Amino acid sequence: MADDDQHVSGAPADNEQAGTRIDTSKPSIARVYDFFLGGKDNFAIDRQVGEATLKIAPDAPAAGRANRAFLRRVVHYLAAEAGIRQFLDIGSGLPTQGNVHEVAQEVAPEARVVYVDNDPIVLAHGRALLATNGSTTVVEADIRDPESILNHPSVGALIDFDQPVALLLFAILHHVNEHEDPQGIAARFRSALPSGSYLALSHFHNPGPAMPEVSAQATSAEKLFNEHLGTGRWRTRDEILAYFGDLPLLEPGLVPLAEWRPDPGEFVDRGITYHTFVGAVAHKP
Repeated sequence: MADDDQHVSGAPADNEQAGTRIDTSKPSIARVYDFFLGGKDNFAIDRQVGEATLKIAPDAPAAGRANRAFLRRVVHYLAAEAGIRQFLDIGSGLPTQGNVHEVAQEVAPEARVVYVDNDPIVLAHGRALLATNGSTTVVEADIRDPESILNHPSVGALIDFDQPVALLLFAILHHVNEHEDPQGIAARFRSALPSGSYLALSHFHNPGPAMPEVSAQATSAEKLFNEHLGTGRWRTRDEILAYFGDLPLLEPGLVPLAEWRPDPGEFVDRGITYHTFVGAVAHKP
């Protein structure tokens, strides 16, 4: 991220600069997710990956929607019940309905939100969306370099690490490969959180021998993602729990996304991806 990337300005020059770096010949994680969510900010190469995924997991769009619904419930809880007023959303992806700042600031207008993503198209769209929001910004950086995020001036302008922070890692750590040390990355971010903070994440899950059909689907999806995107790991329950270190999980623990404090009457699609996408929230005492 360039040092001159300051608070959201919405300046056309910024958007044009980001646009010149968008490679439409290679699929993008953010744009493939956008395809699953029914968005329009994707290209033919992204749709090819999405359509190939649908052949393995026809209910993949339901998994995408479940992740967004989980995000909204978590953010609402953290703002309304836990009293959190600072949100750091890493791997935020393209803007869609019910973004973190919309949910948090509906509860607490003074809530501050920083979005982080390494895709220049996310930067361009985020700046356009947030041009008039003085409490929210978007930073282009990579989760694989925690220091570049924690020490970024735009992050420091809105996030006070002496006060409780909600760290949101939704659908991002499963795109960090083993040699890139996802456990070490998670540990570094945990160490930066002050007392009273929360860590929330969602992650692709392989249930293993307990659910052989689901496990086989997870293995096939992992192979496809790695062939086309170069990332995508469906990890075990123990591997995912390790991201929280010794932080205690809120009830109901690590569960399929729809099972985390669902809203009354909320529709639950129990397709095959139901058990391959899980999430949890932890509190740092």
